[in-house]
Amino acid sequence: MILDQFKLDGKVAIVTGASTGLGQGMCYALAEAGADIVGVDYVEMTDTAAHMKEIGKKFVGVVANLMTLDPIDTIVETAVKEFGHVDILCNNAGIIRRQDSIEFTVENWDDVMNINIRTLFFLSQAVAKQYMKQGTGGKIISVASMLSYQGGIRVPSYTASKSAVKGVTMTLANEWADKGINVNCVAPGYMATNNTSALRADEKRNGEILERIPAGRWGTPDDIMGPVVFLASSASDYINGFTIAVDGGWLAR
Repeated sequence: MILDQFKLDGKVAIVTGASTGLGQGMCYALAEAGADIVGVDYVEMTDTAAHMKEIGKKFVGVVANLMTLDPIDTIVETAVKEFGHVDILCNNAGIIRRQDSIEFTVENWDDVMNINIRTLFFLSQAVAKQYMKQGTGGKIISVASMLSYQGGIRVPSYTASKSAVKGVTMTLANEWADKGINVNCVAPGYMATNNTSALRADEKRNGEILERIPAGRWGTPDDIMGPVVFLASSASDYINGFTIAVDGGWLAR
């Protein structure tokens, strides 16, 4: 039956940025589809863990600063120690810094690039090595952005990092697809999360954004759940190196 291909029973997923927002929604979606979760964030993931317990799925939290590469081995080792294997990686953690490009600082550049693409790449590498060691293949899903396609305003490092996420996803798919590893992206549009709180509070900018979105509303973590389960499941086994826009039609406008 086709719906059986979407089941994740017995799978183990690592999700970064798991405490709130899109990452929390990914945890919920993957768990409801059957997976156990290793959540990673720089703070305790209390609410996420509580929901996992409510629905009867196992959750292990790893508190880590993904600005550096230091936690990567610990994250993978924790997943293997707790569950014996890893099947899914969701590279969701990311930050944004807004500043006019003419004044943009090295710190704002480096912080964003470090977490949004440097750590993403090397965590993907570490998890892919585990997949190859297991001989099982696996799924890697990264969070790109509309700014993987557009330039944006006042967010040069974010635009650079998200363009890189899309590009690196295609590169990794080219190298790893024949090993049974599917590497793909979701590209969220304007989502009601912590990263966009300032935009939503700005009445003028909020109105301009909504006017441009054909769906007429901001997205929510619920909107990302279906695409992530699809890309994490066997239903997407022949999809490699692709980025799915989840943007209410923004890019089509």
